[in-house]
Amino acid sequence: MNSTSLPNPNHTTRREFLKTSGTALAGAALASAIARPGYAAENNTIKLALVGCGGRGTGAGAQALSTQGPTKLWAVADVFDNRIQSSLANLKSGHEKQLDVPPERQFVGFDGFKKAIDSLDKGDLVLLTTPPAFRPMHLEYAVQKGVNVFMEKSFAVDAPGYRRVLKAGEEATKKNLKIATGLMSRHYAPLEEAIQKIHDGLIGDVVTCWAYRMHGPVGVGPRQPGTKELAYQIANYSSFTWLNGTFLEDWLIHNVDVCCWAKNAWPVSVQGMGGRQVRQDADQLFDHYGAEYTFADGTRFIADGRHMANCFDYWGAIIHGAKGSGIMGEGQDDPRLFKGWNQTSENLIWRYKGPKCDKYQYEHDLLFDAIRNDKPYNETDRSAKSSFTAIMGRMACESGKLVTWDEALASKIELAPGLDNYTWDSNPPAMPDANGKYPIAMPGQTTTV
Repeated sequence: MNSTSLPNPNHTTRREFLKTSGTALAGAALASAIARPGYAAENNTIKLALVGCGGRGTGAGAQALSTQGPTKLWAVADVFDNRIQSSLANLKSGHEKQLDVPPERQFVGFDGFKKAIDSLDKGDLVLLTTPPAFRPMHLEYAVQKGVNVFMEKSFAVDAPGYRRVLKAGEEATKKNLKIATGLMSRHYAPLEEAIQKIHDGLIGDVVTCWAYRMHGPVGVGPRQPGTKELAYQIANYSSFTWLNGTFLEDWLIHNVDVCCWAKNAWPVSVQGMGGRQVRQDADQLFDHYGAEYTFADGTRFIADGRHMANCFDYWGAIIHGAKGSGIMGEGQDDPRLFKGWNQTSENLIWRYKGPKCDKYQYEHDLLFDAIRNDKPYNETDRSAKSSFTAIMGRMACESGKLVTWDEALASKIELAPGLDNYTWDSNPPAMPDANGKYPIAMPGQTTTV
């Protein structure tokens, strides 16, 4: 593959979105916003609870408050009070009149999510934006209480968690609850059109896909004196497998999803490799991953992840069909399709020409439209399957084994047994040794299925 065919990514993460949107979002009807009837009456106000007040959660809160129709932030929850206060301070910029979160509805601790959800009425909305390990239990509780849900990716870190999410999604459908997920690329108009062109046969049958996320190292924050081990790991959840499901899932999931979307199928097996070649941080992360998936028809896709300094960086997805190819996916805001496999300007056959689209905002616009107009809306199944595809990739890379979808699905291995009952006195499942080093998966030795 010629590196000149892989342009530098032009992307906006949810954290960056929060920094750059600010007051521009306040009350603005974005170009991508869908038309709806007005909702002026106070009894049409949708109350929101934000569970998880980091960068992702605060960004999701700003987008939810920027939808059409009256909305109000009613409750917040996090295991860290300073994150609650930082989130509220950020949301005051442009949304101050929509904040109704007195101290008695600011819930700190592991049971805070229950208290925040309990403060809502049926039909209100909870934003679930904690580390992925907590998603299954939080989703279950929200559905049990009859509230609508926006849940950030990823959606589980192991097979038992995936099964819980699927079951909760099925129950949500029975209750006519609306669930949106943080795979916002599914609502990015240029990518939607590109995928439709592929499904219409513009580049022929899809034969190979590559999902990439390669950039500099994922950092680990400093340990403050007196910080409990569990608090330290949650604060640095991107570096601990039991919390984020590995770099392969939490960071690569968007383009794993795009590849399966382009193929319009889920893989039946995966084998892979990975390890720590240069990383010295005290955590659990491999610094490189390569997962090779096989579909039922024998075609394959590769998920390549690397976070190392001074290396070739690329973020996106490359799709090869029988008669053409495409550049697209998260990190590539200008998807293109080409005749043949040399992705040069003279071979360009399609490029998006429609209006601009803010995918982060639009996913919330669609959700709130479904809530206000009582439209069926539940993204749980296909989003959970994308997450599970990444989970089985993690199983293969960490174990060095070939793992089938059915084997992975039947796995009873939990990365954090008993997580539902954790308190600040609980020890996380990965504890440091006498030298401060954490257990790291060893291919050929680690059991994952």
